[in-house]
Amino acid sequence: MELYITELSKYFITLFIALYTLECFLVFRFQDEEKRRGSYIRQNLLMFLVHFSCFLVICFETGKLEYLLFYILQQILLFGTVVLFRMVYPKGNRLIINNMCMLLSIGFVILSRLSFEKAIKQFVIVTVSIIAGMVIPYFIHKLKFLKTLTWVYAASGIVALGIVLILGSVTYGSKISYSVAGVTFQPSEFVKIIFVFFVASALHESSTFFEVFTTAVVAGIHVVILVVSRDLGSALIFFVVYVLMVFVATKNPLYLLAGTIGGSGAAVIAYQAFSHVQVRVQAWRDPWSEIDSAGYQITQSLFAIGSGGWFGMGLFEGTPDSIPFVEADFIFSAVAEELGIIFAMCLILVCISCFIMFMDISIKLKDSFYRLVAFGLGVTYIFQVFLTIGGGSKFIPLTGVTLPLVSYGGSSVFTTVIMFSIIEGLCMVKQDEEKEERYVAKKREKAGRKEKTGKKEKDVKKEKTQKKENSRMADRKIKDWNESEEE
Repeated sequence: MELYITELSKYFITLFIALYTLECFLVFRFQDEEKRRGSYIRQNLLMFLVHFSCFLVICFETGKLEYLLFYILQQILLFGTVVLFRMVYPKGNRLIINNMCMLLSIGFVILSRLSFEKAIKQFVIVTVSIIAGMVIPYFIHKLKFLKTLTWVYAASGIVALGIVLILGSVTYGSKISYSVAGVTFQPSEFVKIIFVFFVASALHESSTFFEVFTTAVVAGIHVVILVVSRDLGSALIFFVVYVLMVFVATKNPLYLLAGTIGGSGAAVIAYQAFSHVQVRVQAWRDPWSEIDSAGYQITQSLFAIGSGGWFGMGLFEGTPDSIPFVEADFIFSAVAEELGIIFAMCLILVCISCFIMFMDISIKLKDSFYRLVAFGLGVTYIFQVFLTIGGGSKFIPLTGVTLPLVSYGGSSVFTTVIMFSIIEGLCMVKQDEEKEERYVAKKREKAGRKEKTGKKEKDVKKEKTQKKENSRMADRKIKDWNESEEE
């Protein structure tokens, strides 16, 4: 019985995620949220079918009641998130919330398979994150002074990273976190958002060379602190986000060229300065020559991806545990092995649809500050996805970055949920801008009609006056003619 359920579920799970992914892109056919309603409803249904099918297999494979109870709690959380965001923020974007919940559900599924204890911890963190995220759109929508806090953002980011550099604990050679009351934080995850707000605030009104240079100095301080802390993955994200935001703000390709050259030079220096970078590059170039040492992670990851096939081996049928740090850095490989290549590709496409929606919102925003914030958060998100999946599939060297909303990691999950909530707030700002634009257009149209009506009335009056004058002149001519005839 278990065998039949496991085998059949693979095809149903693949079908459901494929249909869900299709709906992610079909929504872009319409600009009006009401017209997208059908796609959103189908997404919700397919998301719960994927989630149910996966946990059906998990419950049959483990035979433990605790997994069933955990599934019920997840359903309550996911359903509540979808409903509450819709009720509280009707002007928000439902694709963003649907995709967030879908990615979270995939994370719950694969973490429950890898480590039930870590899955429980992740659930608690996600619950807290969503509760916090519920109020974020309101603040983004209402607090107009956020665009004026340029140096508050700069100081906060530098101080937070500086505390890690000084007081942080060393994990695998890098200072990336510190603990308060037994709770471990990774400040670089939180600072990513603050950094985006800093750059947007600094460049939204003026993007002259002086502003660009000033922001470059502050951005450089952020990157240098991360490099000294040996958190090179985060340093790379900060650098790329800054360069692209400057390019969008200034529309000057020279800044993009300078950033590319500077980044390439920095990469060469990092390779020469850090031994672990050399090890990772060597493992990326030829992992098979060091399969029992530096190349072990990447080779096991490739074995997992390759062994999954189109539909996967099935939950609990693979060996993702053989990959070190699989629940964090290599969770994509675990997904590909047990849920299949098609499922893994759909996961990538869901992430891409999030990015496209971020960019769509960014383009439609009129206020340059909000537009830059949406763009910066979108780049931050998709670049992190690229680094994680690219590293696990040997497309690029490993960077030690987690897959947002899917991988295990409290700070990463929390900040990504906040990021998605900020975008929801920006959707509300966009709606207000469109409403104001329609109001101004109607006012202009009304004024135009009034002007035309006034002109018409003037023309009619002038015409009547002219007719009277012509009539008087005609009468005078007739009178003169009659008098001349009498004479």
